[in-house]
Amino acid sequence: MGSSFPAGGFGTGFNAEGIWQKMEELRSTFEKRGGTRVGRGDVRAAVLALLAEQPMHGYQIIRQIEERSGGSWKPSAGSVYPTLQLLADEDLISAEESNGRKTYSLTDAGRAEAEAASGAAPWAATSDSDDTGFSALPKAGLQLARVAAQVNTEGSPEQIREAVSVLEDARRRLHSILAQG
Repeated sequence: MGSSFPAGGFGTGFNAEGIWQKMEELRSTFEKRGGTRVGRGDVRAAVLALLAEQPMHGYQIIRQIEERSGGSWKPSAGSVYPTLQLLADEDLISAEESNGRKTYSLTDAGRAEAEAASGAAPWAATSDSDDTGFSALPKAGLQLARVAAQVNTEGSPEQIREAVSVLEDARRRLHSILAQG
C-alpha cells in the first residue's frame, strides 16, 4: 500500500498507510478486549442450525454466523471446515460439489439432531442488541472499521471524502463525550 491515495482520493500527501495502521490497532485492541470466544460445540450447533434452514457452502456458513451475531462472532475457516468434515464423518451432513464448491446439507440423521438441539440459536448469546456493557463499543467500532474499509475500496472519490468527513465528526463527538466526564 502506498503512502498516499491517488488523486481524487483523500488528497495529496494524506498518509493512508498511517490511518489504516491505526484502524488495525483499534481493531486488534477491540478484539482482545471484547472478543467472544465460542466453544467448539457452539460451532457445531450453529452449523446444524443453519443447514436446517437451507443447504450452504462453508463461506456462507461463516458469513451467516457473523451476520446473525451482529458481527460479534465470526468463526474461522479453521473451525468451520473441520466441523463440517466431522459432521460428514458422522453422516449428519452430505456434500455436493458444483463448480469447485461444496454445498452441505443435512441428512435425515442430521435433521433429527438439529431438531433435538433446537432452542436458542448459538449466535444469540453473542448478539445482544441491547448490550450496553463493555463489548458494545468494540462491536460498534469493528462494524465502523469494516464499513469504512468498504467505502475506501468501493466508493467513488466523492464518497470517500464524505466518509472522511463523517469519521472526523464522529471522532470530535467522541472526544466531547470524554470531555464531559
